[in-house]
Amino acid sequence: MQEGKNRTGAIVFGVAFVWFTTHFGGGFASGAQIYSYFVRYGIWCLLMPVLAMLYNAVFFAYSLRFARKHQVYDYRSYNNAFYGRFAPVFSNLFEVLYICVMCAAPAVAFATGGATLSTLTGIPYLLCTFLIGIFIFVVAIFGTDLVRRVASVLSVCIIAGLLIVYIPNIISGFQKISEAAVSMRQKEFPLGDALYSAFLYGTFQLSNIAVFVQHAKSFEKPGDAVKSMGIGFVVNGLMMVMVVLGLMTVYTNPEAAEQSIPTLFMVQNGVGASFMTPLISVLIILGAVSTAVNMVAAMVKRICGERNTDIGKRAQQGGKSGSKIARKEIVAALVCCLADFGIAQFGLLTLIQKAYSTIAYLAIPVILIPYLVHMAVTRLDTKK
Repeated sequence: MQEGKNRTGAIVFGVAFVWFTTHFGGGFASGAQIYSYFVRYGIWCLLMPVLAMLYNAVFFAYSLRFARKHQVYDYRSYNNAFYGRFAPVFSNLFEVLYICVMCAAPAVAFATGGATLSTLTGIPYLLCTFLIGIFIFVVAIFGTDLVRRVASVLSVCIIAGLLIVYIPNIISGFQKISEAAVSMRQKEFPLGDALYSAFLYGTFQLSNIAVFVQHAKSFEKPGDAVKSMGIGFVVNGLMMVMVVLGLMTVYTNPEAAEQSIPTLFMVQNGVGASFMTPLISVLIILGAVSTAVNMVAAMVKRICGERNTDIGKRAQQGGKSGSKIARKEIVAALVCCLADFGIAQFGLLTLIQKAYSTIAYLAIPVILIPYLVHMAVTRLDTKK
């Protein structure tokens, strides 16, 4: 009995951290997302991340509960079941939305890695994104399995690195945080603007439902989804508030608003800069690369189908058909990387502010409104 409870608890916590690791990418680690959607809207930044995560927790819990209850664990089957007779329209619209996400997310990763490398070395941003792109292309072709295996360890390392970087800076910069709070209150940022920004942030995150529903299969019962997303809400909310407090230590610096990598700027102006600058830089680049590799590999899989994508194994097996498939996947990966490289030239802040907001607007008619209607009509999926 106790062993069963321990297993259930481990699954509940595990899926909660799937949410965090999905949410936590290069844009988060760089601080650019948090600054763009929250900090620049003043003192409301201390509350809005929590509200955005609460908003996400409700929708993610609802989707995972539905998936487990109706036993639909791939997002196409899930969408067909969820949208019902409207599935021919909304399932296909969801596909379009998901493709947009799969283009924007790796482009943000390219931009994050390129901007970090450029800040560290002084090399032009264009060349840095090109170098990052070459690395991502090579790893996406030959090292996808390795990245997948180390993804969890890498996430833990990034979280630990952020704690090491942010907590000392928050403690030592408490006076600066107080000054930032005073400055924010004096500027009187409108609550409506802050709420709308938090709404957009939460709404573009709703596309992650496509990633989450597969994990509902691990739950013993549908109710576990609510517990899991409750834990995820706490973890994501606390980490976001921590980043907000850290960025507030440099808020009054006139150069802060111009930074594409706010976390790096905070470290360079905080405690232990000589040690923490290379540490957080490496972690940001690794986080961005791992995100981009997984997204590029996913796009290649969508283009080339469900065939064996382990190029190394096929090369060992030989055969003309295997070579042809390998070439097709290499070309697909190259096209994806070139497209993401081109999109990345708009710059990290522009991508986060514009591309993610565009995805949020697309998600409103495809996810937000249909889900609210579904909740009302089915009485939170309890109506028989």
